[in-house]
Amino acid sequence: MDSTFSALRINPHRLQSNFAALSAIGATPEGGVNRPALNTAHLEARQWFRQRAMEAGLDFRVDSAGNHSALLTCTDPAAPTLLLGSHLDSVPNGGRFDGALGVLAALEVLCTVKDFGLTLPVNLEAIDFTDEEGTLVGLLGSAALAGHLTPQDLQSPRGGRDALLDGLACAGLTETGLLAARRDPATLAGYLELHIEQGPRLIQVGADIGVVTAIVGIASHRLAFTGRADHAGTTPMPDRLDAAQGAAAFTLAVRQMVMDEFPECVANVGALHLEPGAFNIVPARAVLALECRSADPSIFDPLEAALLERARLEAERFGLGLEIEFLGKHAPAPMSALAQQAITEAAEALDLRHIPLASGAGHDAQSLAPLCPAGMIFVPSVGGASHAPREFTEWQDCINGANVLLHAALRIGLHIS
Repeated sequence: MDSTFSALRINPHRLQSNFAALSAIGATPEGGVNRPALNTAHLEARQWFRQRAMEAGLDFRVDSAGNHSALLTCTDPAAPTLLLGSHLDSVPNGGRFDGALGVLAALEVLCTVKDFGLTLPVNLEAIDFTDEEGTLVGLLGSAALAGHLTPQDLQSPRGGRDALLDGLACAGLTETGLLAARRDPATLAGYLELHIEQGPRLIQVGADIGVVTAIVGIASHRLAFTGRADHAGTTPMPDRLDAAQGAAAFTLAVRQMVMDEFPECVANVGALHLEPGAFNIVPARAVLALECRSADPSIFDPLEAALLERARLEAERFGLGLEIEFLGKHAPAPMSALAQQAITEAAEALDLRHIPLASGAGHDAQSLAPLCPAGMIFVPSVGGASHAPREFTEWQDCINGANVLLHAALRIGLHIS
């Protein structure tokens, strides 16, 4: 890379000041943030992002999917755009770093390039995607931008149809707008995302930077084991069609089956509801939330199929019915060789220790991967904690990640020319 750029660094004081200001929006007493997509705090955070970008002399736009973007345009009207970003929404009672660090680092890259008066052959865009966390629809904004969002996704969203409609109304968005937000891939030079690892691997091996090789595929289903309500005191145990037994047996089987047959994968039963839900009534219905993940495309579909077949077997074993509702699926997404090379070279130029690793969590980068060169930069998570107020990354690691994002962006921008 040109020596003009080699000494370039982000402004760590400005980044930290912005981080502190953003962390105060939706702050919780435990030290985290509560900014589920399109709630009051999330909308306030997006307004803060707009104000901060405009104060920095950047252009700003909001697309029809509600994605918020700060823009630094170059002089060539035909130039493609290099997207940098993440998301400002959080899980309920989540942490300060997840998503937010990536948006603020992207904003800082634009400010740094502008401060130094650099001219690049690409436009730079710092983007905050709508509802990455899936409060309403997982990866909503990035899927809309990529053109992957379908009417069916909006009819049966993971968070419920009523919640989606209420959220869209609060943000002034429409379903028609969501489905019309697609960008032409020819206008995109690439996408880079800085994110905390949300796991322990970087700290375990003493690495500063993770160069993400792939993002896991995620499949979600709602399963309902159906039996018969009976008196819990007078119905003999062998005569019961107890829906809870099928659900419990399946939940235990999931863990062992994945560990034995799919050791590189994970699965989770994250919610369980029994009906009628009384002390003295045998449960007639047990509804659970099932999710599975794999970074390997050749294993992902067999994993999903094996889990659903095991649910059928457990239902049959206890004489129960089984209802399966498909809630959504994101295929495993390999990161581009160009992006991985740019991130690796940036880390080496900054004398930072780096390792390749797959992401066990879903990210907006997987929506962009089929459209343009997409890559992710991980920085260490203390204790591997995330989606909780104790989520924490040392500030020097945040600075390191932002500088890698800057230099990787410069490498991709100059490569495009």
